[in-house]
Order: sequence, then structure tokens, then C-alpha cells
Amino acid sequence: MAKAKKLPSGSWRCLVYSHTEKVRDTKTGEWKNKRVYESFTSDDPSPKGRREAELAAAQFQMEKSQAPKKKKQEYGNMTLTEAIDKYVESRELLGRSPTTIQDYRCIQKNGFQDLLDTRLSDIDEGILQEAICLEAKRPSNGRQKLKKPISAKRLKNEWGLLSAVLHKYRPGINYDMIELPKAALRTVELPPARKILDIIQGTDIELPVLLAMWLSFSMSEVRGLTKSKSVSGNYITIREVVVDVGNGTVRKTEGKNPTRNRRHRIPPYIMNLIEKVEGDILVPISGRALYHRWIRLQDEHGMEHITFHDLRHLNASVMALLRIPDKYAQERGGWKSDNVMKKIYMQTFPEEREKVDDMIDHYFEDIMQHEIQHEIKKAQ
Repeated sequence: MAKAKKLPSGSWRCLVYSHTEKVRDTKTGEWKNKRVYESFTSDDPSPKGRREAELAAAQFQMEKSQAPKKKKQEYGNMTLTEAIDKYVESRELLGRSPTTIQDYRCIQKNGFQDLLDTRLSDIDEGILQEAICLEAKRPSNGRQKLKKPISAKRLKNEWGLLSAVLHKYRPGINYDMIELPKAALRTVELPPARKILDIIQGTDIELPVLLAMWLSFSMSEVRGLTKSKSVSGNYITIREVVVDVGNGTVRKTEGKNPTRNRRHRIPPYIMNLIEKVEGDILVPISGRALYHRWIRLQDEHGMEHITFHDLRHLNASVMALLRIPDKYAQERGGWKSDNVMKKIYMQTFPEEREKVDDMIDHYFEDIMQHEIQHEIKKAQ
């Protein structure tokens, strides 16, 4: 029990620890932990005043100790959708990506509809397993024409949100008893790089496709590139990414993870395309427009569809074909793996990285040169 002390004025004061909060040091700018105390006083200078201050402090401590139980009861009375609201709002305060928040709201709008109005206190392992089995059969909004249910990957993402919400507001669930459908491996027959280079030459999406296939940039990274911030000399650096949120776009200063903020040497062929771009933004079209133009171009040449993101997989295949060491392949692609710590913190020797860049550039440049010579011969 906290003890009261007598102040110079004759009053009694009792201090009780309340909580710890983050404060910024005005001199260093660093964030530090600061203990916050509640003060309880009595103006009565007699022993009675001391007891009054200590009693008020003890009452505060008792109510504080009972708060978690009250919170647990309050959480139990919330419905699942109310808990999702509360969780998403907390993630927004923590500065989560706008695309992540948008996906949370999309899951809340479409997923586990039969479970959303259920009180948290009524949810147990059996109810959750039944809801998962039912959700696995829900028709996908994006696959309605094919009459297919949502993918196992999508269900896993939905469950990721639900389990995070339940961990926070409904403790005590045994997640080992809950199973998700296994995701089927997606196998894509990738066309040879030569075929892609052949169909994109001279088109309005030649630059973005080359940035994805040659330099292994994702669509959000491609759309975030600018002459002023990304291009320096003959190097290009991921400094911003552009993503679609709702009906608009958001430009972010950081990518999916730190390994994606990488730098590549710009091959002369790509540099020539960059120099022809008017304005600062290298690819000034929406993600939807870029995707549809890429699909339409494949249709025009009778190709089996691969997504724009599959171009990064094609880049990985080229590096495997050229026997690029895993360390450099991961560095160029910005991929995260089980060994990510080792991959991030191991030093890359500039001389060796130059050799890797040369090998990949020569591979694509040889194809481009062959195509140019072929076009010259046809013209003659």
C-alpha cells in the first residue's frame, strides 16, 4: 500500500503509479519511457488526513487491478464486426499501410458474413471451424464468371485478420484445433524472355514491362519511379511506391519490406527509354490501365496470360538459368526468405555485384540486338 507524505504546506500527498507513456526528449529527439503517477491529497494536517489520502490511493489501485476483468467482460459483449472496427482503428493509429487497412475493410465487408454479428463470448473453436468450412465455399467476387469459390490464399488472409482480432479481444481460444484448407500450388508456364521482348518493342508499355522483367520491379515499384528521386546517373533506386486505395492512388515512401528499397544499375537500352519519357514520372498510368494493356497485348499475340507480377518470376527464372548466386538474386529482387537476416546483413562486394549485373544485362541486350538485326534483314 502506498504511503502518504506530509508536504511543507501541512497537507498529505500519496503518489500511486498509473502507467508508462512514450515522451520525446526535447534535446536529443529520442523517445523514452516515462512513468506517470496519480496524486491523492488531503488538506487535513492531522493523521486523519493521511488516512484519507492513502485510502483514496488504495481505492485507485483496486479499481485499476479490476480494470482488465471489466475490459474482458466488455470485449465479450462486442460482436465480431465491432471488434474488427476497434482493431482496424488501432492499426490506423499505428500507421499501417493504407492498402492493408483497405484490405481489412474488404474482408469485413465480404468475409465470414454469418459470424460477424456473433458476440465474442459466444465464439469458440467449433464455431470458428464451421465458419471456415462455410467461408471456403463462398463464391469469389472476382471469379463469378468461373463460378469458383474464394481461393485458399484469400481465405488464409481473411483468417489472418480474424485470428488477430480474436487474439486481442477474445483470449483463450485453442488455435491448434482449427484447420484451414491447403492452398494449391499455382503453376504458371512462363514464356521465354525473347517472346516478351518481341511483343513489347515499340509499345507504350515497353518501359514498365522491361523494368519488371529485367530489373525485377513490382507494379507498385514501377509506378513509384521518378526521374527526380529514383534516377541518379546510371543507377535507379526504389524510393517510393504507388498503390491504389479506393478510387485514388497513394504514393508511399517505403515498400513492402526494407529489402525492397534497392538500387540497380540502369542498362543502356532502358536508359534510352527513360530519356524519352516526358515529365518526371516514368510510368504515368494507373495500375488498372497497365494491367489491362499488358493482358490485351498478350491477347493480340495469341499468348497464354501471365500477370504483370509474373514478370518478376520470369526475372527469377532468368537468374536461375544464368546460375546467379542466391545472395545476389535475392538482393536484386528484394525477396524476403527464411534466411532474410543473413541476406540483408551480409556484405555485397561491389566487384562481384558488377559481374552479376553484367551477366543479366548481356543476356537481355543480346536478345535485343538479335531482334534488331532480324528487323533490319526483313526490311532489306
